[in-house]
Amino acid sequence: MAADGSGSLPGPLVGPAWLATRLAAGGPVVLDASVGAHRAAARRIPGARRFDIDGVMSDATVPLPHTMPGAHRFTEEMRALGVDGTDTVVVYDAAGVYSSARAWWMLRAMGFDRVAVLDGGLPAWTAAGLPVDEAEERIAPGGAGHTGDFTARPREGMLVGRGAVAAALADPGSAVLDARSRERFAGTVAEPRPGLRRGHMPGALNLPFGEIQRDGRMLPAPELRAVFGALLGERGPDSEPEPERLVVSCGSGVTACVLALGAELAGYTEVSVYDGSWSEWGRPSELPVVTGP
Repeated sequence: MAADGSGSLPGPLVGPAWLATRLAAGGPVVLDASVGAHRAAARRIPGARRFDIDGVMSDATVPLPHTMPGAHRFTEEMRALGVDGTDTVVVYDAAGVYSSARAWWMLRAMGFDRVAVLDGGLPAWTAAGLPVDEAEERIAPGGAGHTGDFTARPREGMLVGRGAVAAALADPGSAVLDARSRERFAGTVAEPRPGLRRGHMPGALNLPFGEIQRDGRMLPAPELRAVFGALLGERGPDSEPEPERLVVSCGSGVTACVLALGAELAGYTEVSVYDGSWSEWGRPSELPVVTGP
């Protein structure tokens, strides 16, 4: 990957030491993509700017949570954060690797490749003894008065709708992976969002996002490849080839991006995220739902 003066990104993941060294030299831009309760965490990486997935970085005009905003709106919000098209960006969250993967995927879906996820997030940063800002108000709302020149250039197929998911479920060359817990996938527990049906899409496979992490960090690439390969080998007879294309889903399109990150680290190149995820498919409708493992 190309980068600015902070140096080339080593890949879609960077470690705390890598980031600390580059921040000391004046870059890259750091975005805090925490959601939910973690959004209120008092500690921040110094200079972090809020990539607000629970707020302006989702489309509030649609009834589904965490929906990708349009290109014009995304451009405006990234410019308000002071991000330039030539910047290098590192995204993190206060949970580990959770919603940061969503921010990483959104930026790439909008044509921006100079972005990586901080492996282990804020917990790994603090465990390494690196400095933090303690006060919530210290998080920078933008680029210290600078309006960026970021321009969104959407890429087709990185975020897909329910029609593409239905097609993938019927396609032997594709597989649909669901990042929700095994209990939610099987339908043995109620969905946390009211009004959604229990269960999963017929033909989908379950890979809870936490199973491709260890101690809040992503598994090494060889282990990720083994996890994905073992799961995808369960789709049919031994003679059936591993699918070329993966579509990943979850509750609202956030942890699906953790699977997308893991798939990329494992070497998969054709990956799509179902933006509506179970918040859309699980609504009462004609879309088929099954229960059980």
